Amino acid sequence: MAHPFWPLFDLVVRTPRLELRPPTDEMCVELARVAKPDMFPDGENYFKADWLSEPSPLRERHSMQFWWRQRSDFSPESWQLAMAVLVDGNVVGSQGVGAQGFPLRRSVSTGSWLAASAQGRGLGKEMRAAVLHLAFAGLGANEAHSEAFDGNVRSMGVSRAVGYEDNGQRIEVRAGGRAAVSRKFRISRERFEQLRRDDIVIDNLQPCLPLFGLGPDLTPLLAAQVPEAAEEATRPRLDTGTSEDAGRSADR
Repeated sequence: MAHPFWPLFDLVVRTPRLELRPPTDEMCVELARVAKPDMFPDGENYFKADWLSEPSPLRERHSMQFWWRQRSDFSPESWQLAMAVLVDGNVVGSQGVGAQGFPLRRSVSTGSWLAASAQGRGLGKEMRAAVLHLAFAGLGANEAHSEAFDGNVRSMGVSRAVGYEDNGQRIEVRAGGRAAVSRKFRISRERFEQLRRDDIVIDNLQPCLPLFGLGPDLTPLLAAQVPEAAEEATRPRLDTGTSEDAGRSADR
């Protein structure tokens, strides 16, 4: 039965290998359990905030609070859609996509992570392809951005493998309070269409469109409010649409 008030609970993006779903509270518990400090095989932490080093159960409690904030702060002017990644029904990570002033700008950013046990199987590319399909084919995005700190070679490899192009760099502060080079990546709608897959399916998106400020034909619903959001979106930000919080951005 469809959820009567929060249709995002029914949204599903399916590929032959995995599913992306906005998590229920039960899934949030599983996400908190699998997000562990061994996520990066070289022992580094490539997120912007040092949340992985928090002791248990504080780390898990903060993770739950993050997922609840995703719901409470969601609005057409500013949204972060962090989804659980499920393989054979098991939660193995998170893939997020977010935007500011999306109905006008049609620009999104992504962030993600995978549990250590799920790495090395090509799932990073599969979940990124799924979220790009949602953004471009489902929501009508015109571009998508990603970023990764120097040394996070897996993230950069995923971006390039699914079609992103290098888009500059910037010095930012990463976990532990260290300045580091953040590599930027961008994929355009034209590039997405060249590489578009025909085996990715989105279920139950139409009831969710008003939450993104879009009508059934993907036109903006909030014309009076969107310009203010678009102006706000041009101000410098350190987050890129993350999967753990606004400062924990790192694609895997």
